[in-house]
Amino acid sequence: MELQPHHVPEFDPVADEDAIVRAPNCRVTILAPRLVRLEYDSEESFEDRPSQLVWYRNQPVPEFDVERTETDLRIETAELTLQYEFGEGFTDDRLSIELADGTVWQYGEDESNLGGALRTVDMVDGAAELEDGLFSREGWAVVDDTDRLVFEDGWIAQRDAGDDYEDLYFFGYGTDFEAGLDAYTDITGDTPMIPRWALGNWWSRYWDYTQAELRERVEGFADHDLPLSVAVIDMDWHVIDNPHHDGWTGWSWNEEYFPDPGGFVDWLHDNDVRTTLNLHPADGVHPHEDQYEAFAADMGIDPASEEPIPFDAADPAFMRGYFEHLIDPIEDEEGIDFWWIDWQQWEESPELEGLDPLWALNHLHALDRTRDDKRPFIFSRWPGLGGHRYPIGFSGDTIISWDSFRFQPTLTATSANVEYGWWSHDIGGHMGGTIDPVDFGELYARWTQFGAFSPINRIHTTKSASTDKRPWQFDGEVFDALADALRLRHALVPYLYTMAWRDHRDSVPLVRPMYFHTPDAEAAYETPHQYYFGSELVVAPHTRERDDDTNLARRSVWLPDGEWIDLFTGEHFEGGRWHARYGDLGDIPVYARAGAIVPLDADVSSNDVANPDAMRLVVVPGADNEFTLYEDDGVSREYRDGEHVTTTITQHDDGDRSTVEIGPAEGALDLVPDKRTYSIEFRGVAEPGTVEASIGEQSVEVLATEYDADRDRFTVDLPAVDVSERLTVTLDVDDATLARRDRTDEHVERLLRYCKLPASVKDQLLEESYDRAELGWLADYLQVMSASQQRAFFETLTGAGMDRIDHDGDERIVVWNGDGRSDISYRYTAWDYDIHPFEQSGESETGVVPAFDLFDVDDPDLDATVAMQYGDLATIEQTAPADD
Repeated sequence: MELQPHHVPEFDPVADEDAIVRAPNCRVTILAPRLVRLEYDSEESFEDRPSQLVWYRNQPVPEFDVERTETDLRIETAELTLQYEFGEGFTDDRLSIELADGTVWQYGEDESNLGGALRTVDMVDGAAELEDGLFSREGWAVVDDTDRLVFEDGWIAQRDAGDDYEDLYFFGYGTDFEAGLDAYTDITGDTPMIPRWALGNWWSRYWDYTQAELRERVEGFADHDLPLSVAVIDMDWHVIDNPHHDGWTGWSWNEEYFPDPGGFVDWLHDNDVRTTLNLHPADGVHPHEDQYEAFAADMGIDPASEEPIPFDAADPAFMRGYFEHLIDPIEDEEGIDFWWIDWQQWEESPELEGLDPLWALNHLHALDRTRDDKRPFIFSRWPGLGGHRYPIGFSGDTIISWDSFRFQPTLTATSANVEYGWWSHDIGGHMGGTIDPVDFGELYARWTQFGAFSPINRIHTTKSASTDKRPWQFDGEVFDALADALRLRHALVPYLYTMAWRDHRDSVPLVRPMYFHTPDAEAAYETPHQYYFGSELVVAPHTRERDDDTNLARRSVWLPDGEWIDLFTGEHFEGGRWHARYGDLGDIPVYARAGAIVPLDADVSSNDVANPDAMRLVVVPGADNEFTLYEDDGVSREYRDGEHVTTTITQHDDGDRSTVEIGPAEGALDLVPDKRTYSIEFRGVAEPGTVEASIGEQSVEVLATEYDADRDRFTVDLPAVDVSERLTVTLDVDDATLARRDRTDEHVERLLRYCKLPASVKDQLLEESYDRAELGWLADYLQVMSASQQRAFFETLTGAGMDRIDHDGDERIVVWNGDGRSDISYRYTAWDYDIHPFEQSGESETGVVPAFDLFDVDDPDLDATVAMQYGDLATIEQTAPADD
C-alpha cells in the first residue's frame, strides 16, 4: 500500500546540467552565487533524488567561471571562489572557498555559528544548547546532508552511497541574513501560510476536562472580555484506562468526558474558537480502540487475534492507514481543526536507520492537511533543518521559572537563523517551579506579555491543582496586565497576519535577532533577549522579577541607529545607544521606529479574527514609510491563485507635516468588508495644529480628535470609507512632528513613587531640580538608598549604566555611556580565589566608561567584577561569579 497522492510533495530535485561542474570523484553544483553543493564519492555515484531537507535543486543557473587542470579545479562566481585539489576525499588542505570579502573557509573548519533551533526544552530549567544555523560570525556555514534519507516513490529510503560519500551545502552569505534565508527556502521550500485564527490567544491545560468544564473555561474568557481563538484539548480526550498500555496513546473518544464531541466542536466554532487534540502515537493501535478492527484488516492482521498494530513510521502502508483510519475520520466527523503531535519517544526508527518518527509525523501530518485545500498546519516539536515547512513548533514542557522564561526570547529570535519562525511556547511555564501567589502572578504576567509579542500566544499548564492560570483567578494589577496583554494580542492580528505573508513570500520570520538588520553593530550580538517583531517594531520584554527596593523591573535595551518611539508611552529615544528601563507590571518595552505603520483590529470584544470592519492605524511620524496590509480568507490555500487583498499604506513626513495615505484595496475584494472605519493614532507626536482628511479629491469630515499630552498621542476618528477608495489624512504641527521632549523628570518622579524610601526623603527629593549635569545634590540622599535604588537613580539621570547578560549560557557584562560623560568611570577586575583570596589573576582595566563596551567573563576559573563609579558619589558593581 502506498501513501495517498496528497502525502507526496511536488519535488524538483535535479539541478540544471549547466549548474553542475564535475571533477574526479567530485561533483559541484552552483545553486546560487553564494550557495554551492559539494559531493564526493570515490565511485562517482551522486544523488539526484530529493533528500529530507533539499527538494528543489533545479534553480536558475548563476554566472560562474571554471578553470580545470589535471590536478585542480577552480570555480568563481560573483560572490565566492572555490579551490579544490583532486584527491581521495575532501580535506582541509585540498578544499577551500574564499568569499568576496576575503574570508576563507577550509574544509572541516568550525565556525562561530550564530545558532538555530532545538528539538525541545523538556526537563531544561534555563538556557539550552541550540543546534547550528545557517550563519556565523565568519560569514559562512556548512550544512551536512550526507546522512539524511531520500525520497523514492513518494516515501523515504536509504541512500545507496559508499562509505566515503559526502553531500555538503556551503552557505556563504556573510551578514546578508535575508538573502541567505531566501536561498535556503529556494532549495528546501517555503514556510506555509498559517491560519489567521492561530494568531489569536490560545488556552491549553493538561487536565481531564469534561466537555462541559472546557466549555465553562471558554465562556470564562468571554465573561471577562478576553478574546480567545484556540482551545486545546489535551490527552484526556481519549480513553486512558485500558488493559494494554499506560494510556498515553489513544484514538477513541472518552465518552464519559465527551459524550458529544462533534456537538462540542460545533459550539466552539460557533463561538469563533478552533481546537486541536493531543496525540502520543508511539504505542500504536490496540484492540480496545474503535478503529482497531478495520485498521488491523488493512494491515493483514486478523482482528480476532487482538494483535496490536505497532507504530511504524517507515512503513507507508501503516502511515496511510494511520491517516485513513485514525486521523482523517476525526477531522471529518468531529471537525477537529489540527493536531498536537506530542512525540516524546525514540528519535530513530528501528525499521529504517536514520528515520526520525517525529520528522515523519510532522511531514505527513502537514501534507495531510492539504487534502481539502487546507493549509499544512500542525503543532509539534522541531524535527531539525527543514522544520520550517511544518509550522508550528511546540518548544516542549517548560519549567515554571524565570530562568526558563528568559531563554524563550533568545530561542525564538535565534531560530530565525533556520527560518523556523513559528514557535509556540508554554506561556507561564508547564510544570515544576515554586508557586508563590505573588511571585507566580508576576512571572505569569510577564510571560503573557512576551506571549503577546511572540509568534504564537498559548497559555499552558500541566495537571497541577496548585497551578491555575485562568486570568480571572488573579487580582488587581496581575489580572490587569494579563487582560491588557491578551486584548493587545488580538488587536495585533492584522499586523501579524501581514508578517505571516511576508515570511511565506520573502522568508523573513516575524521574530528576528537584532543583528539581522544591524550586522555591523557589535551591540546587536549582545542583546539576545530582545528582537525585531515584524517590520516595524523592536520588543525587549521584561524577563526579570521586580526589585524589592525599587518595586520595579529593570532591563537593559539597545536600539539601532535612528529615532524610536515607545509604542505605549510615546517617549522618544535616540538610536545607536543603550538605556536602562524601569517598569511596573503594566510596562511592556516595545519600540516603533520613526515612520512605523502598525495596523490593528479596533474591536477586541469578541473571538472573531476575521478581516476587520474597523481598524486602528498606529503611525509614528518622523520618516517616510510604506506598509502593505495583506488579507485573505484566513484558512484556505486559494491565496496561491491570487485570492487575496492588499492595501498599501504610506506615510510621508515633511518635518512639520505628516501625511498618511491608505490606498485602495486591490485583489479579491469580496474577502474584505465593503467599508471600513479608521481610527488613526499618531504616536510620539508633538501637539498638533490642524488635521485634514479626504477621499480622493473630496474632503471628509473628521468625526473626532483627541490629543493626549502625557503620551504624545493624537487620535483622529474617521467615518466609514469604501475600501476601493483612497483615504488621505494630513496632520500639521507648529514645529517638528516628533515630540522629542526630555522625560527625565518624569522618570525620576516615577522612581520616587515606587521606591521604598522614608516619606521625608521622598518629599525632599520631589522638591529637587534633578540637575543631570552636576549630581552633587544627590549625595545627601544616597545614605538611605539601597544599591539597587542608587543604581536606578544614577542610570536614569546620567543615561550610563551596565548589565550582566546571559548569552546562551555565556556571561557578558556590558557598559554604556551614551552621553559621553567624563565623570563616570569603570574598573574591571578578575581574580582566582583558588590562588589567594585577594590575588588578582586575569585581566584588569580602568577608564572612562565608553559609549559601549563589553567584558566576556565566561571563565569558569575566575570571578569578575565591573565597578562603575559615578563621580565620587557612589560605586555600583556588577559581578559574574565563577562556576562552583
